[in-house]
Amino acid sequence: MAANDSECGIVTVERQLTAVVKTHVRMDEIPHAERSSRSKLDAALPSLSVGPLGRSFTLWRPSTEGRLYLEPGVVVARSFTAAGEVVPSELPAGRTAHFLLVGPYDGLPDAWKTLLDWCSGEGLKLAGINWQIYREDDPAKPQTALHALLA
Repeated sequence: MAANDSECGIVTVERQLTAVVKTHVRMDEIPHAERSSRSKLDAALPSLSVGPLGRSFTLWRPSTEGRLYLEPGVVVARSFTAAGEVVPSELPAGRTAHFLLVGPYDGLPDAWKTLLDWCSGEGLKLAGINWQIYREDDPAKPQTALHALLA
């Protein structure tokens, strides 16, 4: 999906508790890391006392030395004790640059480029913490909310 700058904006978000699998991967390893992490979450979450589950997401930080820091996870209602590779974390509170991608996940690279270019054009300073929240209520029309935390 082609995006335009008018679809970018600034929103304020609340802190959200999460259950995640933390990993550092090369760009070409992202799909495998996502699938593997989701499998680990699916296996562990039923036995954890996390309350009702919220949306799935992936938090990431800009790459260093050719590797991207990822936290694929799910929003949870309460904190919990780590179970193997599934650990508690959080999506931070604050002001974020925001963009909503409507369409398939293969549009994510262009959507992130649109959002980050918009931030640069607006002179916004980024904190280096980014995440995307997946909404799949209608499988024919997936939506992904992109957030880049502002410094």
